Amino acid sequence: MVQHRLEARAVSKTFGSTRVLDNVELLVEPGEIHALIGQNGSGKSTVVKILTGYHAPDPGMTLALDGQLLELPVQWESVSAAGVSVVHQDLGLLDTATVAENIGVGGYIRSGFLRKIDWKAQRALAQAVLDRLDVHVDPASPVAALNATQRAEVGIARALRDQRPGEGVIILDEATRALPREELVRFHGLLKRVVAEGTSVLIVTHNLEEVLALADRVTVLRDGRVVGAGLQTASLTEQDMAKLMLGKTVGTLSRRDGSVDGAPAALTVRGLVAEPGRPPLDIEVRRGEIVGITGLPGTGYAAVPYAVAGARPALAGTITTEQGDVDLARGDVAACIRAGIGLVPERRDRDGLAFEMSIRDNIALPSVRARGSRWFVGRGWQTEVAESAVDNLSIKTRSVETLVKELSGGNQQKVLFAKWLSVGPKVLVLHEPTQAVDVGARQDILASIQTVAGTGVGVLLASGEPGDLVEICDRILVVARDGSMRELRTDSADEVLEAVYDEAAPTPGGHA
Repeated sequence: MVQHRLEARAVSKTFGSTRVLDNVELLVEPGEIHALIGQNGSGKSTVVKILTGYHAPDPGMTLALDGQLLELPVQWESVSAAGVSVVHQDLGLLDTATVAENIGVGGYIRSGFLRKIDWKAQRALAQAVLDRLDVHVDPASPVAALNATQRAEVGIARALRDQRPGEGVIILDEATRALPREELVRFHGLLKRVVAEGTSVLIVTHNLEEVLALADRVTVLRDGRVVGAGLQTASLTEQDMAKLMLGKTVGTLSRRDGSVDGAPAALTVRGLVAEPGRPPLDIEVRRGEIVGITGLPGTGYAAVPYAVAGARPALAGTITTEQGDVDLARGDVAACIRAGIGLVPERRDRDGLAFEMSIRDNIALPSVRARGSRWFVGRGWQTEVAESAVDNLSIKTRSVETLVKELSGGNQQKVLFAKWLSVGPKVLVLHEPTQAVDVGARQDILASIQTVAGTGVGVLLASGEPGDLVEICDRILVVARDGSMRELRTDSADEVLEAVYDEAAPTPGGHA
């Protein structure tokens, strides 16, 4: 009889009258990378929460690790002792602590009568785990000083701290979402070294390209049920997996005809210096035009949307819209909003949404001062705006009263999008609007951006996803390492990638 590394059978979960998991089976083999995918709301997160003891399953489930049955509901102490560790989406790292301190969290080495932490032993343990992974990070370094890849590596090191080589399962719950494309290859190499020792990895991700590049097998969920169990990725395409996830073939959006070329400017950016050491940038976005901006990390392209929207002060620069001029060096959000600019930031959890508030309250928030009064805000218009957004963007929810924290990531992103559409912006500025959302939510968001542009709104889209850019953008600005920009009009993601990785951009200066 085959002994699986992790064997979860008959996994079901009901919340109230809603059955969110229905007889799910998940089998992970020793030394493999196994992906778990599905749309937002398909049940992936619930499976992970049951495996780690956050949720209790419905009666009938069985869970075994290396053939040993575990008592249910899962207790984290017992599943951890059996070799399961988790690296969450936010990595759970403490910026104010060192690498060694972070690796030790939850299992510090203690000695003496008073059981004080043995810091010398703790640093030695951290160094040993880092050496095992071939990660070159100083255990004494503060985590705040690390880049995204190093942070992810420290998260993996902590997960492996108590595991013996060749044993256990590491669950990566969207842990690679913050890694830039060029760093994913390095991180994937680290994971392959881990599984080469016999340890298993279960990766939960929305990135189908990553699934094909990394995973040996994939299990697909749709509406709480398994629609593809342990499929070999070598015989699949992204389209195959998307069809399983959605129950239908995913099409691409129709490209626009370029008729906005003669339209008046909706946004003019002059002399923008968003980060120290970068040359000034000039950007123009016409009414109804979608302009993409991209580049490698360190080129400064990702800072542009926040400077343009006043969310972070620029070192220099101005914007001009139909409502007038704004000095970006002052970083005045209110002035930029009055100028007709709405910002959809990358980090919805930190910068975009109030997770403890309802869908209605989040969407209405930017309009309260304009539509309410000092003494009476009114609920009717808020409910009307929120319900319209739920319908238009296909936000999956029981009610507009649902707290944002209870929604899936893709539906949270749609709420963030709706929040700024509700104010009727003249210019919409977005940063990675489809990050960590499933293929269905991605199509809904990109289609909504196109719809908004069709009403005459100018759109500036900063993204590291060439597929998003070529699918909806009229023009794409590629920022080079030296600060120069080239303009592309293409439907080829490969052409965008080639331009991004080309060290010498042919266009001198930073104008587009």
